[in-house]
Amino acid sequence: MEKLYRQLIQEVGENPSREGLKDTPKRAAEAFRYLTKGYSQDVGKVVNGAVFKSKNEDLVIVKDIELYSLCEHHLLPFFGKCHVGYTPKGKVIGLSKIARIVDVYARRLQVQENLTNQIADEVMKQTGASGVGVVIDAQHLCMMMRGVEKQQSVTKTSCMRGVFRTNPATRSEFLSLIK
Repeated sequence: MEKLYRQLIQEVGENPSREGLKDTPKRAAEAFRYLTKGYSQDVGKVVNGAVFKSKNEDLVIVKDIELYSLCEHHLLPFFGKCHVGYTPKGKVIGLSKIARIVDVYARRLQVQENLTNQIADEVMKQTGASGVGVVIDAQHLCMMMRGVEKQQSVTKTSCMRGVFRTNPATRSEFLSLIK
């Protein structure tokens, strides 16, 4: 990857050997590996058995989870907040594990629409919940720095599974609580 970054620097007309850029290919390769580390992570290992028996059947929400990802179309960052709610059915998951699930999928080349669905599906799979809701609010640098250059635009996506899709009251409670 370092070799490719060196070549990229040359292609834009810079000298990759000059003082300020000499170590940039190495640093950029390390950064890109970190930003895409979700490919090398196993969700089962990330959750690490932190799913516990519980009689709770009431809505659980973790909101304002920061997320950082890379747009698969331009390799530019998008970032924002993710809100995850679920209705337990016999077990609950450690709260930090929800944030970790968000990170595993966000740290891949991604589109926000798919990311929202992947998080919902994984939380549903890990918890066996009767329903899951995920909402992401994000800003995309591909829209802010290039193209239409709309710095104030925010993209909002949602995914509802189980009772969040079939029961309007559950959906409404979730959406009102994440505001």
